[in-house]
Amino acid sequence: MNNQDFFYLGIITKPFGLKGQLFIYLDTDEPEKYCKLKSLFIDIDGDKIPYMIEEIFYKGSNVAVVKFSDLSPEEAKSLIKSELYLPTSILPPLTGNKFYFHEVVGFRVIDAVKGNIGVCSGFLDFSLQPIMQIDFNGKEILIPAVDEFIKGVDRENKRIDMDAPTDLIDIYL
Repeated sequence: MNNQDFFYLGIITKPFGLKGQLFIYLDTDEPEKYCKLKSLFIDIDGDKIPYMIEEIFYKGSNVAVVKFSDLSPEEAKSLIKSELYLPTSILPPLTGNKFYFHEVVGFRVIDAVKGNIGVCSGFLDFSLQPIMQIDFNGKEILIPAVDEFIKGVDRENKRIDMDAPTDLIDIYL
C-alpha cells in the first residue's frame, strides 16, 4: 500500500496507566465510530505498520484509550507522538457536497465571481474550521472549507464550485 491509500486518524498522546495502554487523539467528527477497531496503522519512519488492538475504549472529547497486542509498557511508550492511520478503503463513500479532504486534493476550484481560482492542494485542519489551500499559479489562497462557501462538488469532473467572499480572494490576488 502507498501513503495515498491511508488517511490520517490521529496521534498517540501519552501513556494511560501502567499496563501499556495509551491515550490517542482521534482527529475526526465522529470519534466514537472508531472504537471497535481491530487494528491501526502507525507511521514508523514513513512506513505504515499494522498494530493489532487488544482493547480500545472511548473516553470522550475525541480521546480514546488503546492497548496494542503483544507490546510491553516500555514498547508502548516508545510509540508516543506517533501518527495513526487507517486504509482509505474502509471509508464509506460520500455524496453531494460532503467530501473527505484527501478525496478533493487536485480538484479545480471555481468561484462564482472570480472563476477558476486554482487547484486544491490540501487542507489546514484547525479546531474551529478547516481551511482549503488553493494553488493559484504558485500563490496560495486560503479559504474556509465551510458549507456556506462550498456550493457543489463534481467528482466526475474533479471540480469544486465555491462562492467565497470576493474580498477574501482579492487579498491573495
